[in-house]
Amino acid sequence: MMSNPQPLSAFLSYLKVEKGLSPLTVDAYRGDLLQLAEFLEKRNATLLNAARPDLLGFLEQLTANMVEGRSRARKLSAMRHFYKFLLLDKKIKRDPTLNIESPRQWKILPKSLAVAEIDTMLAQERSKPQDPALAIRNEALLELLYATGMRVSEIVNLRLEDLNLQASSAIVRGKGDKERIVPFGVAARDALQTYLHDARPQLCRPGRSALVFVDRSGTGLTRERVWRIVREAKIDGKASPHMLRHSCATHMVENGADLRTVQTILGHADIATTQVYTHVAMERVKSVYRAHHPRSKRRILAQKERA
Repeated sequence: MMSNPQPLSAFLSYLKVEKGLSPLTVDAYRGDLLQLAEFLEKRNATLLNAARPDLLGFLEQLTANMVEGRSRARKLSAMRHFYKFLLLDKKIKRDPTLNIESPRQWKILPKSLAVAEIDTMLAQERSKPQDPALAIRNEALLELLYATGMRVSEIVNLRLEDLNLQASSAIVRGKGDKERIVPFGVAARDALQTYLHDARPQLCRPGRSALVFVDRSGTGLTRERVWRIVREAKIDGKASPHMLRHSCATHMVENGADLRTVQTILGHADIATTQVYTHVAMERVKSVYRAHHPRSKRRILAQKERA
């Protein structure tokens, strides 16, 4: 539990009232700063007395957990705005974010999982010794994340009325409250049907919540909880919702999908953002070529070394 909620509450009100930021942006900042507060608590620190090494430690942990550069940059932006606000409000005497460099964004290609890895994740989730209702929920969540490439904020806010199982599609509300219709396949549809019919009624009384994915208290899942579900579904723990999003796009491009379709499904405002997946797909093509073509450099070098 965060020990100093008042400064954060005042900051969020400032963002909404004075800065006029969208509810989604404010909610993202809230989540980022609560995540920071949770990290600081383990170091016996708080948002008010955090020092530069504490914030660097937080960013290093994000990197170790494979949080992509854009997300790390957004979290650093949230911290900078927050501590600038506290400084102007005379709640602190020194800004701990000074001289912290922004994480490099998109300097490396986004990581994606192989289809076999995703199949293993789903099988691993089904075989876990856990409450059957939670296992069914988690499987439906994983299937839908991979099928649609939804962002975490989008899937935790997905409502029952947004689903159209007959058409195998969902209305997704993305950045800037923009809506898009995203299709999904048979695997995700069947997993959702099983969850809604067999598991969700055990987790939440009818009419208790309008959200699709809920916990045992009948409230919606937090973004942090979704991150844990995805990470724990992989044996080595090296997975994230972002990786499922990237995998969705990469596998579509590899199988011949055009960029405009992928852009629409992912909700990218600029197709330049989507174009990174052509590079991801090409890197995999090159990898397969190097491994299997008899005249590839790698194989020739290996033959020479054996000689």
